[in-house]
Amino acid sequence: MTELVRQHLIDPEICIRCNTCEETCPIDAISHDARNYVVNFEICNWCNDCIGPCPTGAIDNYRNVARDRAYSLAEQLTWDTLPAPVSAQETAAGETPAEVSRLTEIAQAGQGGPATPPWSAAHPYINLFSPQQPTFATVSGNHRITAHDAASDIRHIVLDFSSIAFPVLEGQSIGIIPPGTDESGRAHTMRLYSVASPRDGERPGYNNLSLTVKRVTEDHEGRPVRGLCSNYLCDLTKGDRVQVCGPYGTSFLMPNHPGSSLLMICTGTGSAPMRAMTERRRRRLARDEGGRLMLFFGARAAGELPYFGNLTKLPRELIDINLAFSRVPDQPKQYVQDKIRERHEDVFRMLKDENCYIYLCGLKGMERGVDEAFRDICRSHGEDWQTLLPQLKAHSRYHVETY
Repeated sequence: MTELVRQHLIDPEICIRCNTCEETCPIDAISHDARNYVVNFEICNWCNDCIGPCPTGAIDNYRNVARDRAYSLAEQLTWDTLPAPVSAQETAAGETPAEVSRLTEIAQAGQGGPATPPWSAAHPYINLFSPQQPTFATVSGNHRITAHDAASDIRHIVLDFSSIAFPVLEGQSIGIIPPGTDESGRAHTMRLYSVASPRDGERPGYNNLSLTVKRVTEDHEGRPVRGLCSNYLCDLTKGDRVQVCGPYGTSFLMPNHPGSSLLMICTGTGSAPMRAMTERRRRRLARDEGGRLMLFFGARAAGELPYFGNLTKLPRELIDINLAFSRVPDQPKQYVQDKIRERHEDVFRMLKDENCYIYLCGLKGMERGVDEAFRDICRSHGEDWQTLLPQLKAHSRYHVETY
């Protein structure tokens, strides 16, 4: 297997040779000649001390490379521009075509099979690490994000990859292999989890990502059961190491073009990709790229809603939030489809907007209710949902990931 790593590089096109990075680096990993400033791969430990002081952002660059083919100082000193990124196929971990096909099928199972991403979505890296040859990440945070008296224990878990190249996009998933063996003595199988952080990481520039994980203590019928991987993840503490595979997923991706809007519908931990997409837009809010975010988020009560506090702090000019609670004492039950019907004028406008992309993520039972709400809204506006839906799918505007 070829081990992939992130190599820290300096963009010679925008570097102004101010020497700030070299002066800031605490381990003397940066040097220069009369032509370029360069980073020594053998020394750099990705401490990121040099990134903040750089006035142009030239220092904030990297490439995914095979460890044994990292760019040498001699090569970097000759550059006029950064080399192009290497494709996923050239850097993949060496799975057979059958393995790649099987893993892709697993990642797409919740969305009803293969689908195409929005035309402007960034190119995803996939299958860099397989269940046979996983990589390791270190837990740098594990925080409960539901109320402490709530029945649902949902965690926000941050994984750090250090120097290992593990690029992910909003909407992708990763595989986690819990330690130990089953009753037959075989290693536990991989479980998939959606990434909850944007492409530049939970903490930008630190090569990390986050997951939204619910501790499973009962099945969908309410019978007691202990989820193997969910409980393993929820019990992790800072410094623990985790076996990771992936990334996976090539279609549940967000559009990149200015003016694109997102209509997001989720329940529970289905909020993970929605949080990633929203955070991506929040970090770019100052760019004024236009486009609208509208979120429908369902839970039993406010205390059961992951990220509830964070949602209340998001600027209104960024996102239109609609919360549905089904178990609030002395109040009628509300589900996401009820909130969708309440906002039928805006929802119909977004369904018809060619620059709007729709995302559903959460429990399988939600899908039918949302489908019926869209059908009713279309009918009330003189449209036919069964005619519109194939058009949305054909233009990669309708994406479903339910489980």
